[in-house]
Amino acid sequence: MKITMDEIVNSVILHLSERHEVPLSEVQVELLWDEEQGFSAEAWVQGRSRFLVEANLKESIMRYALNEYQIRVYPSQITLELNEELEEIQANIEQ
Repeated sequence: MKITMDEIVNSVILHLSERHEVPLSEVQVELLWDEEQGFSAEAWVQGRSRFLVEANLKESIMRYALNEYQIRVYPSQITLELNEELEEIQANIEQ
């Protein structure tokens, strides 16, 4: 199963909104990738910046897969990848 960049962003927004008990409109997310840090994201919750590492992204994807697709996945089943053709980050979920 493949999760698109938009779905990853949505998963992080939903997760942070729920965790911090704020409206979805109060959360913004930008996914990042670089050779040294790997996959990460910068998120703003009510204007306050937070830095998320790959493990945080996988946690959000796990919750999203359960809520949206009724599929229970574990971090070891999720692989983040950079799709250079589409210029976006995607997640593969092994089932």
